[in-house]
Amino acid sequence: MRSGAPFREAASVAVSSLRSNKLRSFLTLLGIILATTTLIAVMSVIRGMDLYIANQVSDMGADGFRVRRMAMIGHWDPKKYLEMRRRNPELSVEEFEFIKSHVTLLREFGMEAARGVSVHYKSDSTDGVSLRGVTANVAVITNIQTAAGRFLTEIEDRRRLPVAFIGNDIRDRFFANADPVGKTIYLDGRPFQIVGVAKAQGSVFGQSRDNFVNIPIQTYFKMYGSRTGIGFNALAVDRAHLNQAMDEVRVLLRSFRRLRPGEDDNFGMFGSDSLVAAWDQLTGIIATTAVAVVSVFMVVGGVVIMNIMLAAVTERTHEIGIRKSVGATRRDILNQFLVESSVLSATGGLFGVLVAWVVAVIVRNFTPIPMAIPPAAVIIGVGLSGMVGLFFGIYPAKRASTLDPIIALRAEQ
Repeated sequence: MRSGAPFREAASVAVSSLRSNKLRSFLTLLGIILATTTLIAVMSVIRGMDLYIANQVSDMGADGFRVRRMAMIGHWDPKKYLEMRRRNPELSVEEFEFIKSHVTLLREFGMEAARGVSVHYKSDSTDGVSLRGVTANVAVITNIQTAAGRFLTEIEDRRRLPVAFIGNDIRDRFFANADPVGKTIYLDGRPFQIVGVAKAQGSVFGQSRDNFVNIPIQTYFKMYGSRTGIGFNALAVDRAHLNQAMDEVRVLLRSFRRLRPGEDDNFGMFGSDSLVAAWDQLTGIIATTAVAVVSVFMVVGGVVIMNIMLAAVTERTHEIGIRKSVGATRRDILNQFLVESSVLSATGGLFGVLVAWVVAVIVRNFTPIPMAIPPAAVIIGVGLSGMVGLFFGIYPAKRASTLDPIIALRAEQ
């Protein structure tokens, strides 16, 4: 082979081999294609979920946490869930006031309650909207951004006024071509004046994060009572004191509920660290499973490529003898077959990327599963497939490079 042209020539030979026998080429690269598709699909699901977790953590903040009647982060245990439903009482307004008056390590402490509601405007209506009764500081605690108007105020909460802060889905449904601020909508038949609109947050797992209406929590209690569905939201004084703040709230709530030392909490608490840790654990399991599946496909694909390359060595023995007789070194022959096997394998990786992209588009558009292909996944997929071809091409390449030129020239063409 001419100096400076080994890669180009070997790549050209590999491409010609693929074109000359398309069915054999497809079967040869099937394992690599499946491995690359699986790898990128799994990385895309993880990436999509990462975006979801990032949204949840950003809503909570690095220094925020939640108190709920029940909280199961990480491994799902139906037995434990049923036990919590049995023994965990609902959170109450009295508990909120008790904690708020005694806590020292929080800069914000808010309360919310939620339920489904039907929303009407003129002759149009929609059901299944999330109605949230909230304290005025929940906008700060949960990082709610305002697109128009303003959020609810403490005065409106204390006076139990019928005012509402709506999500972007409600705006699009009823006020696509108008300013909703100042308009009146009806929640379960009761009039509420819109004072603000939230910025769009998008959807996750097919569930919109913009299909909601917020009203003052005291107004909510006036309409529906204060016995069910209450949760507490909190921000520690700073990130460094998050764990101490959570411990303080835990101690105060246990004290209010008169739980004895050693007795389990009958409420749930979680912060951003809990969500991230649970997600890391889950993605670790997914990644481990994916590595096992991908490894099997890659090994199978690599073995097939090695066999094809061994067959190519046998078919081209005479050609190898000619190359050596005109000055090609063992290194030239070795590099030729290594490049050829790598190009073959990387081609399978490229096809795998294409298949994974099609799968991601279909899944993202027709299922609630979020998929986002990270550029790194494409690079890793193609690079790994090329490395597999390189590794499994070593033996055929070495065998070709060590052929005796005289014996090779005697081989039948």
